[in-house]
Amino acid sequence: MTNPGNEWWRGCVIYQIYPRSFQDTTGDGSGDLKGVTARLAHVASLGVGAVWLSPFFKSPMADMGYDVSDYRAVDPIFGSLEDFDALLAEAHRLGLKVIIDQVLSHTSDRHDWFRESRASRDNEKADWYVWAEAKPDGSPPNNWLSVFGGPAWEWDATRRQYYMHNFLAAQPDLNFHNPAVQDGLLDSVRFWLERGVDGFRLDTVNYYVHDRWLRSNPPLTASLAGTLTETNPYLFQEHLFDKTRPENLEFLKRFRSLIDEYGDRAVVGEVGDEGRSLQTMAAYTSGGDRLNMCYTFDLLGQVFSAAHVRGCVEAFGAAAPGGWACWAFSNHDVVRHVSRWTPPGGDGDAVAKFAIRLIVCLRGSICLYQGEELGLPEAELTFEDLRDPYGIRFWPGFKGRDGCRTPMPWEAGAVNAGFSTARPWLPVPDEHRIRAVDVQSGSNESVLAVYRAVLALRREHPSLATGSIRFLDAEGDVLAFVRKGEGESLLCVFNFTRGDTVWPLPDGLEVAEVLDFAGVEAVGLDANVSLPPLGMLLARLVD
Repeated sequence: MTNPGNEWWRGCVIYQIYPRSFQDTTGDGSGDLKGVTARLAHVASLGVGAVWLSPFFKSPMADMGYDVSDYRAVDPIFGSLEDFDALLAEAHRLGLKVIIDQVLSHTSDRHDWFRESRASRDNEKADWYVWAEAKPDGSPPNNWLSVFGGPAWEWDATRRQYYMHNFLAAQPDLNFHNPAVQDGLLDSVRFWLERGVDGFRLDTVNYYVHDRWLRSNPPLTASLAGTLTETNPYLFQEHLFDKTRPENLEFLKRFRSLIDEYGDRAVVGEVGDEGRSLQTMAAYTSGGDRLNMCYTFDLLGQVFSAAHVRGCVEAFGAAAPGGWACWAFSNHDVVRHVSRWTPPGGDGDAVAKFAIRLIVCLRGSICLYQGEELGLPEAELTFEDLRDPYGIRFWPGFKGRDGCRTPMPWEAGAVNAGFSTARPWLPVPDEHRIRAVDVQSGSNESVLAVYRAVLALRREHPSLATGSIRFLDAEGDVLAFVRKGEGESLLCVFNFTRGDTVWPLPDGLEVAEVLDFAGVEAVGLDANVSLPPLGMLLARLVD
């Protein structure tokens, strides 16, 4: 299921599991590691090569586990270290690599490191976090803002200083300018390498290092105005000084050097960098001594067009000829792509099937998010249902991330769709229940069946995973490109429109065989490619 050798990650299909919402085995309404283990057979049946586990570490759960209080311990709601070891063994038995989250930019305010750091200004860990004096008028040291609302500074009465937090006040930022901090974090990473994990996903990887001089950010420039939303003032600034600092590259090299000690391991970074994310992703994956791959939010937004997809792939390729991308359409932080990209009254299943066919043809690795193989739409939740502090803070202008984090529906007729015997931590919507795994497994026309068939086709044609990509000119909302490698050339054409379209076959291209692409409606092919709405063509070319 993965590439041989020490580059299994190149072109790998990674399935993201949000453990709290995958399967509950203890009857407390929250998913756990034993539940993940029990459902790994489903993941393997999709034909993916790896799983990525969102955080399961000890945490007060202020931000659902992204506030870690002990990097080396499993939180009791998820189980134990022995449960993790059993999960790892079962995944490896099924041929799946295991990637785990590492939240290194910040800790919980209940981490022992922070407890010690805030106790005084002269203890051993006094400089492990980003502390700063107040301005003479008592206000914060600069204008930096938190992603989750308000200033990125919190006053601490014991030290009588401000500490920095890019997210919640309960998530103080570590000081990466202190070598001891980097050493401590890398030691915690080594702990998991020794347990046998195959790789890491680095949360907010461009947030690690801050500007030493704490310079204020300028307002967002006109050239980036397209990224503005009215819900969050964080996007009113150009974040030059609170993240994506050049010194971060040195830490990434240290991280890469560590995992390279253990052979065929890999690391994928999450880059959130408004207006320059593809350039940052290129810098972080270039040179062979940094990250193996990164993903950004460029394909995780509202825009769904041929021009946008082509622009993202070409921009990354131009910026990092030797770098490697990891593409995703959904994850635990964004509205599910079926809801983002299906117009009112549209066919969500058609969008889901089109999207998986598209992403498997792009050059790079892939991240799939649990439930997208079922075509799950975003769950509509009431304010009373919310658990996400981000959504609670910005409601109702922004509803938060809980709508994509609801439990997996396994069995349509079971209590809570087979997720838990108790009331789940987030509700299971009826529109999800009818899309349960057991329902879709019995249909060759289901979204699940298409996912399995499409991923099988990608395995049969390695050029789709690791070959070169060359875009072809196309008018209207049509995306066309050639993938070449492993002794074959494949033509890929996608019609993003909701109407029939015709694409002229360019001179010099001769189709040898139209490939069966998981039940795609037949296309007309002579001197032109005739495509139905949301239709696509995959064909082998004559070399």
